[in-house]
Amino acid sequence: MNKTFLAKSEVLNRKWFLFDAENKVLGRLATRIALILRGKNKPTFTPHVDTGDFVVVINAGKVHLSGRKPEHMHYNSHSGFPGGFRVRTVQEVLKKHPERVLEHAVRGMLPKTTLGRHMFKKLKVYAGADHPHGAQKPVVLP
Repeated sequence: MNKTFLAKSEVLNRKWFLFDAENKVLGRLATRIALILRGKNKPTFTPHVDTGDFVVVINAGKVHLSGRKPEHMHYNSHSGFPGGFRVRTVQEVLKKHPERVLEHAVRGMLPKTTLGRHMFKKLKVYAGADHPHGAQKPVVLP
């Protein structure tokens, strides 16, 4: 009889991956990143354990949105005070904080639990081509 394998987060060997978001479609890139953050690309995937790897994304400001999404897609927020409802288009967010668009897309694809929040901390997004994670020797993925 075979025993069920359960991964332990203490003994995992985490790798670092590097994505270049230049001219990549936002949703397709976000799904690949979420898959690696969750660890679903590994044979040792366990749903209740964080088995994922670290992901570094560069050139997040040059990500491509297909169709008419740049004009029609928007983000809502509310401060909690009367009249505090705010709507911003993707174009406005890309100009001011380009990394937040990709972070928002990936966060929506992760579990909405403490485990998902832990997975999200392994995502490092940068608007430009430079990143401070060269010492980790990230593997470049297409």
